[in-house]
Amino acid sequence: MDTQFKKLIPSIYLYEGKAVKGLGDLDTVSEDPAALAAQYDNGFTDALMIFDLSDSDSEQEMHNDIIRKICSSARIPVIAAGRVRRMEDIKKFLYAGCSMACLNLSKDANAQIAQEVADKFGSDKIACCFSSKDQVAENKDLIDGNVCCLIYVGDEPLDSLSGNWTDLPVIAQITENDCVRVSLSHEGINGVTGNGVNKRTGKLQFVRNKLLSSGIPVKVRTAAYEWGDFKLGPDGLLPVVVQEASTDQVLMVAYMNEEAYNLTVATGKMTYWSRSRNEIWVKGLTSGHFQYVQSLTADCDMDTLLAKVEQIGAACHTGSHSCFFNKVLAEEGKEEFNPQTVLLRDYQTITDRRDHPKKGSYTNYLFDKGLDKMLKKLGEEATEIVIAAKNPNPNEIVYEISDYLYHLMVVMAEKGITWEDVTGELARRQKKED
Repeated sequence: MDTQFKKLIPSIYLYEGKAVKGLGDLDTVSEDPAALAAQYDNGFTDALMIFDLSDSDSEQEMHNDIIRKICSSARIPVIAAGRVRRMEDIKKFLYAGCSMACLNLSKDANAQIAQEVADKFGSDKIACCFSSKDQVAENKDLIDGNVCCLIYVGDEPLDSLSGNWTDLPVIAQITENDCVRVSLSHEGINGVTGNGVNKRTGKLQFVRNKLLSSGIPVKVRTAAYEWGDFKLGPDGLLPVVVQEASTDQVLMVAYMNEEAYNLTVATGKMTYWSRSRNEIWVKGLTSGHFQYVQSLTADCDMDTLLAKVEQIGAACHTGSHSCFFNKVLAEEGKEEFNPQTVLLRDYQTITDRRDHPKKGSYTNYLFDKGLDKMLKKLGEEATEIVIAAKNPNPNEIVYEISDYLYHLMVVMAEKGITWEDVTGELARRQKKED
């Protein structure tokens, strides 16, 4: 964990599928933990902490599905803790997309498997929850070199954590009444989490400014160019072309003033100036169809901005994914073809058949027959690839791979898995290898 900056990390406590106030208070905070996670992921938080308070295996499985949903959309790292009894529980957290999973030093068995899980997943993926410094000292041989971070969940004053008693970064859980600035002023505290951060998520820009003015280093989003570096139109605005990062599809064109530009940089959410309403406009604030910044690039003349974004829902007010759907001219006899989107379009066709059955459709035949039939066909197509690879004609392999991918996508649609899930996992693996 990077210790250059002190971190602000809100927490979600999962119990019976809902977000509650904490282990000692099971009052419901939100019926939809994923929506709460999106609220906490507001551009001013550094990570998200999730505590699984489940009482049973079935509840734990339900919570793992919620965590997976949160991880699939979160822009910040997700750290998960709670109900870890064996390596398999750590694996489920990490496979759900968490950047770190936590062992609990209050449980002897957890400390014993520290080296085992670190060897399998890497020490950078493993943290330890502790409630007293004695627990860390007693298990020093087990956690040294096997974990990258300590999460304090005890009741002792944070003063007790000050000093150089550990080489590992420490994140401390704080209550609503604890002051974030005072908590982070301790030399031994590298970040804060818990209800003390949750209560202030709507004011974290102000909190960050207070921390900076107090000499406490926190990470602040910055851009390579300031507003004054751009060439503006006669109306003082900067045109912005918005493109979906995952598909390269152009979604819309909008405008920014200085305030909108600075808010976009600070929050990571695309913010514009509405010329019709004459006001600042955070895209998605009313619809939920936010645009999360992936990159901002200026053109050669510095008078237009290209924004690559992660688009949630539809970009257009009509409900269309893109605002560009009124075809004005198309070259006759030539069909638009983008090889990067073929699999995505085929998958969308398959899910459309699933949701809107069509008589005589082979896809609907497979959905009607069920998973066993789908898997039988998938296995047959995999065998056909092996046979085709032994033959001299390479075209045959192309045909069989295409058939295999189709049947694979049917299984994916049946299980609710998208290409974004698969490519996201590949991207995480690629990042780890880099």
